[in-house]
Amino acid sequence: MVYKQIISSLVSTAVLTVLLLLLNVTQAQVRTSTNYQLQSDSINIGGGFSSSTSYVQESTVGEIATGPSDSTSYSLRAGYQQMQEVYVSLTTTGDVVMSPDLPGLTGGTSNGSTTFTVITDSPSGYRLTIEAQNDPAMQNGPYTIADYNAGVDPDPSFLISGGTASFGFTPEGVDVVQEFLDDNAGTCNSGSYNNTLTCWDGLSTTSVSIAEGIGSNHPAGATTTVRFRVGIGSGAGVIAGVYTATTTITALPL
Repeated sequence: MVYKQIISSLVSTAVLTVLLLLLNVTQAQVRTSTNYQLQSDSINIGGGFSSSTSYVQESTVGEIATGPSDSTSYSLRAGYQQMQEVYVSLTTTGDVVMSPDLPGLTGGTSNGSTTFTVITDSPSGYRLTIEAQNDPAMQNGPYTIADYNAGVDPDPSFLISGGTASFGFTPEGVDVVQEFLDDNAGTCNSGSYNNTLTCWDGLSTTSVSIAEGIGSNHPAGATTTVRFRVGIGSGAGVIAGVYTATTTITALPL
């Protein structure tokens, strides 16, 4: 399942609008190494994979007590052929409004955020990624606001110099990946702290992991808040108008 988000920033009236984003469902692996991955265990006396020009069949023979079983509180899918299904859901708190409004000449910063909740019963966990549709992400016809350029690692602070303008993001939550964690002393991609409004980076048209959880988190789930910021330096001369960024958030079971 996939959600797309549209982010709009209005110079002189900056608005960030986030629509529903992305969710994708794949299969989980219970065992992996550098040489193989084992999807599911099966102890049986026969079966296997077979195909023809018209059919594909994968079977097991000799498994005991297999098949679906349901009650008002539980769903059981017993057996090799039953246990391929993995549940994943992704929800968001909704649209985001950037605040305050930004004048194009004198500059300033405008902020907004949205929160995503991932619920999965995958025994291997999940991964949450973000990517932009365009490069740079923020566009208004022929005019753009540059993606924040943090370099190799995210910046602990969102830095805007005079004459420049940038659009960036930072994730916060219990499952945020190492790249966006800090050492509590001003260095990102180091340590284990997930401080608020730290470790900023720019969006990319290549998907970037922002959160990764290990094991099933069903039914409570895990939340990740993505904070966005538009910064305009004094004298940047950004042309007034509505700037829009379309991004995709993907939740994948591992």
